[in-house]
Amino acid sequence: MRSIFTKILLWAIGTTLVSLVGFALTTRLIWELLPGRITLIAKIQILQLEDARSAYEQGGPAQLARYLERLDDLFEAKHFLIDANGRDQVDGRDRSALLSHASTFPNPPKPVGNEFVLASAPTGGSRLLILIHSKFNPWGLLPYYLWIFLLIAALGYALAIYLGRPLLDLRRAVERFGRGNLTTRTGSTRRDEIGELARAFDLMAERIETLMTAQRRLLQDVSHEFRTPLSRLLLKVRLARTSDDRETALDRIKHEVDRLSNLVDELLQVSAAEEDPQSCDHEEIRLDGLLKCLVDEAMIEATAKGCRFALLENEPATVIGDRELLRRAVENVLRNAARHAPDGTEVAVALRRQGSTAAITVRDLGTGVPEDAITTIFEPFYRVGGARSRSDGGVGLGLSISRRAIALHGGKIVASNASPGLSVTIELPAVAHTAQSGSNLDLRGRDSR
Repeated sequence: MRSIFTKILLWAIGTTLVSLVGFALTTRLIWELLPGRITLIAKIQILQLEDARSAYEQGGPAQLARYLERLDDLFEAKHFLIDANGRDQVDGRDRSALLSHASTFPNPPKPVGNEFVLASAPTGGSRLLILIHSKFNPWGLLPYYLWIFLLIAALGYALAIYLGRPLLDLRRAVERFGRGNLTTRTGSTRRDEIGELARAFDLMAERIETLMTAQRRLLQDVSHEFRTPLSRLLLKVRLARTSDDRETALDRIKHEVDRLSNLVDELLQVSAAEEDPQSCDHEEIRLDGLLKCLVDEAMIEATAKGCRFALLENEPATVIGDRELLRRAVENVLRNAARHAPDGTEVAVALRRQGSTAAITVRDLGTGVPEDAITTIFEPFYRVGGARSRSDGGVGLGLSISRRAIALHGGKIVASNASPGLSVTIELPAVAHTAQSGSNLDLRGRDSR
């Protein structure tokens, strides 16, 4: 019997049976306590016995018979007056066998076939026998009590369903989750201990799914994206062995190594933050100061590519978050814009405070992207045609890392075609500016990549 459903149902039925036995025993105990409390029946029997004796003494068996007939009609039972030997005082029959089955008050009457026999206490050597004819059968009472049993069984069944079904659903959810379906949730809305257990499972499942997804994503990112940079690095190593200008060749190799190192840092940091958001170093950050610093650093790389950055607006804004994650997120957007900006053009950058939101907008004057790819460009490894090929230096993870980092801060990043060019907007929850926030202008970030 391993099913809790069966256990609950049998427990309810067993409880009912024990209750019935207890009821019967209690009734018997109360009946035994009646002599000292209820004597009406005994007094009636004494009165009947005295009247019967008086009738017998005054008028003999004939008058006794008439009196007993009146009692028979009045009480719908047969009455007999017997002597000490059990002989009937009316017709002289031996009633000792009937007397042997009689019960004396306060003992409960015992059925003899379809009859009950009662006997009064002996007085002056005489006793009154009362024979009650009845169709009463103890087993005949079962239909009257059966509905109670069925009702309790039905309530027990309902209780078993109420308690057993959510446990069965939870077991199935655990089995599905164990088979690899990490999206499995119970979605329980119960407010009892079973609901708390189900919600604890949901929290655990969500946590495990987040950890597994982050680890799987990191493994996919590393295995997918390092293939080409490593191949390019190996090629440059072979060229360096035969090159006359070893210094230049080594600089190129170092450049590739630095790019791989930076990419690993970004992936590890974002993945670690997704696995454990509490591990982030949350602090007040002056977003306007951080943006100015990043634009200045990115200007060198943009100039080398033939374009430039213009910080058109930079309104004061303070956010709460991890400085390094925000730095990487914004820097990737700036570098993506510089990578796709045509020669001689300007990449416009602006920071605006919009109520409780700080919005950074970066717009280049490139070719933009197809409308059906506006949201897809934030997916890992996605590139739009030749404009986003690996030959231009991109590895296909910058905007994906930015989106993940911004999401960890409760913000969002969206893109739209600006005709010409692409406009990328980062929105972050802003807090009220404080004087102490000015100290966060000291960025002391890592060197520009």
